[in-house]
Amino acid sequence: MRGFLASSIGVTCAAALALPLTPPAVAAPARAALGAEAATSATVAAGPAMRRAGVEPDVPGSTQSLPLTPLTRDRATGTPAPAPGEQGLSRRDVPSFSLVGVIWDDADTELHGRVQVRTRAVAGGRWSGWQDVETHNAEHAPDPDTAERASGGVRGSTAPLWVGESDGVDVRVTPETAEPGPEEGPMGGDDTAVDPTAITPLPAGLRLELVDPGEPAPAQSDPGPRPGSLTPGTTGSAGRAEALAAAAANAELAPLGAAEIPELGRVETERELLALRGSELTEAQRAKPYIGPRPRIVTRRGWGANETWREKRFAYTRKVKAAFVHHTASGGTYWCTQAPSLIRGIYRYHVKSMRWRDLGYNFLVDKCGNIYEGRAGGVAKPVLGAHTLGFNSDSMGIAVLGSYGSRKPTIAAVRAIARLTAWKLGLYGANPRGKTYLKSGGGNLYRKGKNVRLNVISGHRDGFSTACPGLQLYRKLGSARASAARLQGR
Repeated sequence: MRGFLASSIGVTCAAALALPLTPPAVAAPARAALGAEAATSATVAAGPAMRRAGVEPDVPGSTQSLPLTPLTRDRATGTPAPAPGEQGLSRRDVPSFSLVGVIWDDADTELHGRVQVRTRAVAGGRWSGWQDVETHNAEHAPDPDTAERASGGVRGSTAPLWVGESDGVDVRVTPETAEPGPEEGPMGGDDTAVDPTAITPLPAGLRLELVDPGEPAPAQSDPGPRPGSLTPGTTGSAGRAEALAAAAANAELAPLGAAEIPELGRVETERELLALRGSELTEAQRAKPYIGPRPRIVTRRGWGANETWREKRFAYTRKVKAAFVHHTASGGTYWCTQAPSLIRGIYRYHVKSMRWRDLGYNFLVDKCGNIYEGRAGGVAKPVLGAHTLGFNSDSMGIAVLGSYGSRKPTIAAVRAIARLTAWKLGLYGANPRGKTYLKSGGGNLYRKGKNVRLNVISGHRDGFSTACPGLQLYRKLGSARASAARLQGR
């Protein structure tokens, strides 16, 4: 359905003086480290040298964007001859980073090939083995014909891969060998041309993106108002307004500037439902509101989002009829205390490298079961995401941090999906074990305009031909549906 844009700056004016302007301390050490993040001056201090290396002089963190070139054999180091058409970068020292990805010019062009990287850890200086980077990322994207996709600046990309703090990189992109095609033989008949060197061309403008998400700020013992910036790297009146707008979108659920939205019991959640959407509820829904208790959600401020990066206005769809479950395909080597850094890295990759309006997912979940606010606009509202190409309208996207093709998701992560969907789908009267219809915006499974019957809790692969959310996570969706329905009282 047609989304709409809503300016959110005005609603923050009256509350501006009441908002704590320094990051709050975050307790509960057993949970992930969820404090707001501080700006790092590393890229600025490096100055011209880092700019020459392709580093974006922006804080917190940085993005090094390095062009890939055809690989040649380096006899001095004994490097084997590259495959035909292979591009990459030979092993080199670089400023520190923690997340990698490859981008290219045209978002509508697919990369048919294999992307592999190896990195050198800052701690210990050891090189990793070659790691595969998920190349099929086009299905995580804004819908066709939306303003976000039609901006002209959106780039093609691989999924991002979390490698931990590293200062060396080696990358190779190997194109697929083209399928042999028919060719007219010398006698006028059709022979099959077999050319082992025939390759599928790689997309134009391949670049390696090395993302440093920045460091967390020291905990603040006094969260009260004082001069300073609300969010890391957010300075000046414009940045403060954007940070206030993101916080104000959740003002009905938590105090402005809160690092998390606290969990509620069932009775309190039902009262909140009446306050948020009472005028839209039927008498039956008022009598029996099927909604799960609100779970604890870490806000964008809690994981350290720089609100100056995203599009200023929020984009909404009509309602939330379905939830699509994803994995980030970013590997599973992170600690839960690193999850805020990983999310900041994905956010930076989506906005700075892929040039989306904001982080694509509506929510993210780590393997310890922590739930994080994704795209800005309010966790209880129908925020239009960029997660399931063709089905972003009237839906939400939940991404579990990690890769789950062969690795099983944790029990905590699956429970978090159930808790989140029981609450958010309950706000809009959706049954987690039910079916619903969504109109396709166009994709590789369903033509544009087709009404498609889907599970209310679906995997990404249900709406697009993809391996996402990974076979092992996809197998757990039945359990998540049943748990969410029980939490709703069904």
